[in-house]
Amino acid sequence: MPAPRASLALTAAAALFALTACSSGGGNGGDDSSAAPKLTTTTPAAGGSLDRVTWNLPMGEPSTLDPAKVGDYSPNTVEANLCDPLLRLRADYSIAPGLATAWHQPDPKTLVLDLRKGVTFWDGRPMTAADVVASLRRQQDPATQSVNTAALANVSSITASGDHQVTVRFRVPDALFLKNLVNGFGAVNEAAYLKKAGTSYGTAKGGLMCTGPFRLTSWRSGDAITVTRNDRYWDTSLRPKAKTVEFKFITDGSTLTAALLSGQIDGSYEISSTSARALRNSDIGTLYYGPSAQTVFLYPTSPDSPLADPRVAQALSLVTDRDALISNVFDGAARKQKTFMPQLIWKNGDAAKVYAKGYDALPPVPAVDVAKAKKLVGEAAPRRRTITVATAAGDQQSLQTLTFLRAGAEKIGLKIDIKQLQPTQLSGLFYDPTLRKGLDATMVLGYVEVPDPIGYVDMFTSPKSPLNWTHYDNGKVVSLLERARASTDPAASAELFNQAQSLYSKDLPIVPIVNPYERMFLNKRLSGAPASFAYINMPWAALLGATGKGDS
Repeated sequence: MPAPRASLALTAAAALFALTACSSGGGNGGDDSSAAPKLTTTTPAAGGSLDRVTWNLPMGEPSTLDPAKVGDYSPNTVEANLCDPLLRLRADYSIAPGLATAWHQPDPKTLVLDLRKGVTFWDGRPMTAADVVASLRRQQDPATQSVNTAALANVSSITASGDHQVTVRFRVPDALFLKNLVNGFGAVNEAAYLKKAGTSYGTAKGGLMCTGPFRLTSWRSGDAITVTRNDRYWDTSLRPKAKTVEFKFITDGSTLTAALLSGQIDGSYEISSTSARALRNSDIGTLYYGPSAQTVFLYPTSPDSPLADPRVAQALSLVTDRDALISNVFDGAARKQKTFMPQLIWKNGDAAKVYAKGYDALPPVPAVDVAKAKKLVGEAAPRRRTITVATAAGDQQSLQTLTFLRAGAEKIGLKIDIKQLQPTQLSGLFYDPTLRKGLDATMVLGYVEVPDPIGYVDMFTSPKSPLNWTHYDNGKVVSLLERARASTDPAASAELFNQAQSLYSKDLPIVPIVNPYERMFLNKRLSGAPASFAYINMPWAALLGATGKGDS
């Protein structure tokens, strides 16, 4: 779930540049696995058009495509190709103009967005400032059930200051608001259509009306979602080569692997490690590994959990053999992390060097140290030594990860009891506190959508956050993060974040495990799609085409 647009999305089992290879090293304090595969941001540019592409959503069928409500793998994967945001996320997690061509701040509490002219919705109506205002304002209405309300926390007004200009005013300065415009929060919907569709907007019945490179053609519940090329798309460099893309909902790993190997499915993001082993040497296509903003960590579900004591969390971290975990569970496609914050989100920003300096100053990822871990458990003296951890039924990667953690816990007198929940139950943990009864922790398979770490960390450290389940309350951390969010100087904001990070990394009871790489499989007849996790908020399918120059 996002808050603000920084998802803890749980899987159901949970670039615009030329081909760029990048190593996984550099500025990581010796964190990386030596067996890590080479990463690529995107795939070779497509050469020809395609009549049809069949793509899979391994996390299942979306419940909505309303940009205000998307906050999980499946809906984001589809919606990003339908509804353009005001700013565009590149494959390297940097920001570029989108439906807003420029922006400036006449003062720290005012943001002015200059809108692109000549943009039309799928029905031919021109996009104006009124559509942008309606799209943003509706997310302030509780009836919309937007997942982006935290992004609007400091907004005092959103008004049209011209036919193609919008002015946002804040009660206090908010540097995160602009960055939140790269995804569903910043997507522009046609105001008249929104009013007509009402609560059915974004559903199979209500449909959508956006400006993106594809338009929603059909949604057959339980079968497929079909999108068709928007031949009038404003960005001529991104007019799709594929005429039609059909999204299927195969969630079983072995079934998906067979469909990819047979050519029935052309491609998929979020390939599991088990499927990756079967696909990586296939003649039918290519398995790509890309940089990712995904993060895997163990998080206590209540202040009464044994794991809520940071000493117990640190002890469990000390008996987790991450090298073995990455090799055996993630098939080498992950990296060790000093914190639960993936580095991709700040590596290409204005203050990247400042963030990197703060990260490098943190203690290294701990080596296995059973003696030290035993001492920490002894000091904590938890009343209960059994830690009941929730994970998604059928999610073999999380189950295997917890099996590793359980083996380490046994060495220090702790017991991990794994409780497998159905996906809807597991997702419900993040909304309904009654579902967390009887649990001590959950395995989080999260991702950060916004190229900034502040909002994601705030979810776990702010006393006001509904996700602060441990009642963590460090006044210095809260103050530093508030100041960082209010700063309009990127370097100053990053330095304030670094100071907060140096504090919460010592006393926030989270067990960082790994930062997985993105895994995408692409049939050999296709190319062009980004391999980076940034696909989650990019019009990635518009880059997809045939490997040759002719039609396919």
